[in-house]
Amino acid sequence: MITLDCTNVSNKVIGEQGLDLAQCFDEYAPKIQEIITNLNMNKDKPGAWLQWMNLGYNEETVWYVKEFAAMVDGRFDNILVLGIGGSALGAMALSEALLKPYWNLLDKEKRDNFPRIFFLDNIDPDEINGLLDILDLKKTLVNVITKSGSTAETMSQFMIIKDRLYELLGDDYRKNVVATTDKQAGILRQLANEEGYKTFVVPDDVGGRFSVFSAVGLVPLALVGLDIDEIIKGFKIMDLTLKNTDIKKNIAAQNALIHYLMDKQKGKYLSVIMPYSSRLKYVSDWYAQLWAESLGKEYNRKGEKINNGPTPIKALGATDQHSQIQLYNEGKNDKVITFIRVDEFDNELAIPNIFEYTGLNYLGGKSINRLINAEADATATTLADFQRPNLTIHLPKINEYYLAQLFYMFEMETAIIGELYDIDAFNQPGVEQAKNYTYALMGRLGYEESAAELKEKINRNKELMESI
Repeated sequence: MITLDCTNVSNKVIGEQGLDLAQCFDEYAPKIQEIITNLNMNKDKPGAWLQWMNLGYNEETVWYVKEFAAMVDGRFDNILVLGIGGSALGAMALSEALLKPYWNLLDKEKRDNFPRIFFLDNIDPDEINGLLDILDLKKTLVNVITKSGSTAETMSQFMIIKDRLYELLGDDYRKNVVATTDKQAGILRQLANEEGYKTFVVPDDVGGRFSVFSAVGLVPLALVGLDIDEIIKGFKIMDLTLKNTDIKKNIAAQNALIHYLMDKQKGKYLSVIMPYSSRLKYVSDWYAQLWAESLGKEYNRKGEKINNGPTPIKALGATDQHSQIQLYNEGKNDKVITFIRVDEFDNELAIPNIFEYTGLNYLGGKSINRLINAEADATATTLADFQRPNLTIHLPKINEYYLAQLFYMFEMETAIIGELYDIDAFNQPGVEQAKNYTYALMGRLGYEESAAELKEKINRNKELMESI
């Protein structure tokens, strides 16, 4: 199992900036027990948006994903995932972590004959054109992911690529498309039914940022040969562990309560996530969306305006020791830093002892593995010396089993802290307004009134700037 080291948030280590963990755990034990019990009791309730807690037990989805991956095995050189936010970040983070480094640059033999994988998670025209210039679309399987089927970014990408596929392949283009969308409704479902695309379902009551263990994440991962059985195994073992209502035995509850109390009692409302592995870099991106979209809320459940939200910050060890740690040590003490430390890397890389008579001889004969973990431990201890709270998640290895544990632990932590804040962690009303404005600016039917209002605001702001 992955483990959580809370030592450096204890007041016994960092003084008044820390927490009396034993007292806090005892004080909040009944509340945590109630939260965990309620989450598990309500996970099957329609409209509760807790179906993500059941995703690891959907054997039918896993079977269909594996069957499809076997059917298309060897047919494509590339997988192209079209999605944004939760539709892309989970699979992007896991594929980056679990595939061999520089996967897309390796020849087919070194990729064990599995395809390359690309994610278009933005609508930058230079990036899209650049990728399409190097991809042979005839040999590319396009996985378009949007539950509503109306996501402007994803569907605009798909419209461009579908047009090019049709020019190349005619009606056979549909064999190069797999759609992951709503079971019954939405534009993409309608298109899939009409055009005959292979489809997978984005389940109801699962928000995008919690969808990585559904077909949204499993399909692209299976297509590049990753072991989704091990992913599901990791999910299940962590789910079983986190059903424990005793906070002293539940690392998601511990992490949630620590972040909550650091915000409410100590004014530390910035949450830094800092893995010490380049392979885990995009885990930070996934975590940032999970944290920001779930916890950044204007109102609590009582309707009180609270403007809640600990802000997530992405960092990478050891790289960002040289760009951010100076601030974390000596700047405002308003952060909780979470390190992810890999105990055993896949490869051992020795440092040759070639500068024996210089100041570098202390490195010779050691390993890069030892160095990066020494830097992780040293950074955590240094922060504690400066009374800066930090936690360390120990990941035994980077593989499907442990990464699934990590992701599910973060999901449960988010749900628990949402209940501590008394907010709805599963909606995102602040995102919807920008979507509506985009629809208005692009001339979508039904948004004419919004378009007029928005243009008036833009013109007013322009006049204001010209008057300054």
